[in-house]
Amino acid sequence: MKKVLILTYYWPPSGGAGVQRWLKFVKYLRQFGWEPIVYTVEDGEMPVIDDSLAKDIPEGTVILKQPIWEPYKIYKRFSGKKKGEKINAGFLNENKKQGFKDKLSIWIRGNFFIPDARKFWIKPSIQYLNDYLVSHPVDVIISSGPPHTMHMIALGVKKKNPSLKWIADFRDPWTNIDFYDQLMLSKWADKKHHRMEKNVLRFADSVISVGEEMNKEFKAMLQQIPGGNPEKCSVISNGYDVDDVSVEPVQKDEKFSIAHIGTLVKDRNPEVLWKVLSALISKNEAFRDRLEIKLVGKVDFYVNEQIERFGLTSFVRKIDYLPHDEVILEQQRSHVLLLLVNNTRNAKGILTGKFFEYMSSGCPIVAIGPPDGDLAAIIHATGSGLISGFDDEQQLEQNLLDYFHGTVAQRNESEIARYSRRELTQRLVETMHELVRND
Repeated sequence: MKKVLILTYYWPPSGGAGVQRWLKFVKYLRQFGWEPIVYTVEDGEMPVIDDSLAKDIPEGTVILKQPIWEPYKIYKRFSGKKKGEKINAGFLNENKKQGFKDKLSIWIRGNFFIPDARKFWIKPSIQYLNDYLVSHPVDVIISSGPPHTMHMIALGVKKKNPSLKWIADFRDPWTNIDFYDQLMLSKWADKKHHRMEKNVLRFADSVISVGEEMNKEFKAMLQQIPGGNPEKCSVISNGYDVDDVSVEPVQKDEKFSIAHIGTLVKDRNPEVLWKVLSALISKNEAFRDRLEIKLVGKVDFYVNEQIERFGLTSFVRKIDYLPHDEVILEQQRSHVLLLLVNNTRNAKGILTGKFFEYMSSGCPIVAIGPPDGDLAAIIHATGSGLISGFDDEQQLEQNLLDYFHGTVAQRNESEIARYSRRELTQRLVETMHELVRND
């Protein structure tokens, strides 16, 4: 059996979206003749903990863990957070508006911790893995980012072991990520980020992205790099695990529930939705009597303000973080699943892992995002929902009313099946076989 070493920061008991992709690949790799070995942190700073995910780790899987020093203790002291308080992902502020200390923290993060706050783990990890590989050789090494520290570790291992095939897997973009412009980078820091990104793209034997737009961006970058090969770029999207979906009928919520699952940050605030819902409850008594806005996960202070401004607070039911298996059930209970794309310059390429789990639930999706982006293309191909533009109030209202009045989505089950985790693992294995075969 061939062996693959997987470098991932997020691993159970860490919860959240970041852990799902490689946990599920590891779950199915043995079925295709590959033995996974996972390298991860021993004591990382995780926004959420989900012990239920451990059941997906195949028995006997080798998990290599090394301690990491992260500057979050200093950050907590500086920002006034309590010792045991979790640091939220992205730019989420649950209880207050962003103040001077928050902005200064972001500036420090962007300009001193490059590529990210896990940078202090790069050198010790390279040394540890190079020593490990002397007596435990593998056929392929895979790094999954963000955090892009994982790619820098793999780059260091690749330089020491040039014949070792390396796949750089991007769950999100690097310098094209939606919040990159908010990091308040100096010219020096911006150049360093771009230089690191180009080195990863140049030296990796294969570059995998989760969506077509990101794939196009990396191909374009490689065309500008001397000796760069755009042909090594490919797409393996996120997906859903059939084992996670309940085959038993699930009782729907009593009210017409519009559910958003996951962190709702300021940049994802759907003001157009609040406007449309506010108008609908004013003119449609039946809709008002049945409406429930279900928010599962952490919600930014600004979003809560917007909900209150549009007179919707009484319709909201908030549920804090749930274990992954309970999230799946909550999706299936809902009448409509709300999918929001950040209204940023790279919006066309945003394709979250959440979408595929929404799709597997059988519950119709109402999405707000670019009608010509990666997300829209798959929604149309799978028949899994409806999408409207960021400012298209009329289309959004029509989409909501269609589902409120009982319209059934015309799902294309064969197209949806292409995104099962097992199917996607097979595509990953084909990529690895190709690399090893060409050695």
